[in-house]
Amino acid sequence: MAEQTTINAALAGTIDIGGDLSVNRFGFGAMRLTGEGIWGEPRDPEECKRVLRRVLELGINLIDTADSYGPQVSERLIAEALYPYPDELVIATKGGLTRPGPNRWNPNGRPEHLRAACEGSLKRLRVDRIDVYQLHRPDPEVPFEESVGTLVELKNEGKIRHIALSNVTVDELERAQKLTPIVSVQNRYSLFERSSEPVLEACSLEDVAFIPWRPVEGGEVISAGGAVGQIAMKYRATPTQVALAWLLAHSPVMLPIPGTSKVAHLEENLGAVALELAPAELAELDQLAVEG
Repeated sequence: MAEQTTINAALAGTIDIGGDLSVNRFGFGAMRLTGEGIWGEPRDPEECKRVLRRVLELGINLIDTADSYGPQVSERLIAEALYPYPDELVIATKGGLTRPGPNRWNPNGRPEHLRAACEGSLKRLRVDRIDVYQLHRPDPEVPFEESVGTLVELKNEGKIRHIALSNVTVDELERAQKLTPIVSVQNRYSLFERSSEPVLEACSLEDVAFIPWRPVEGGEVISAGGAVGQIAMKYRATPTQVALAWLLAHSPVMLPIPGTSKVAHLEENLGAVALELAPAELAELDQLAVEG
């Protein structure tokens, strides 16, 4: 582990977000800094704060969160641990979901909700403007353009720097781009879950950052054996590191954000940036898919 702690996220290279934010291409997802079911306070708040401080020490300068994580807990912990923020840190958050209970997520894309969500995030994060604000999920009960339009209004008011999307289709991305520049898309994607490949391809064509959520399908990676296990053994790496290294190699717009509530796990995940897989190994991993 001592060797892994010397690795810096800069090894992953950088990616530009919105043309004026340059971040290392390995971020941190702050969803796990909460209680079970992404609900309430974490079991060990002080360890979570240590994780956030270690994130910066390791050169990770993009932290992804949301008002619905906790709810409100993740954003609050980020401010408690890291404020005042270093200039190079980019915090991306989201609005558009409500939380009636643990593991329950209901979309709410109404303008009044999105406005209130953004205002709440500003206060909890202790900032005047949010670097990257993402619509967490389209609401089937609200016209998509109405939800995105609200974010455009908030951007015009100086409360949002850049607008982004999450859990969208190619069609929704294109519709949003008619209203405003979209700087990133965050969809579920991993070595074993590639249903958003068309969205990734659309992002690649336009140099829009693609942020895969759940970038490591834990059970799938652990039980994969085969190619993943063999490659991990060859490099004395973990299967998770192999899965993350594949993501980094798969597309130059890929920006993984694996999350954890433990410092040791954070450092282990970051080991992926130093793992250079051979072309034949990448090709072998390319053949894997959800169905196995």
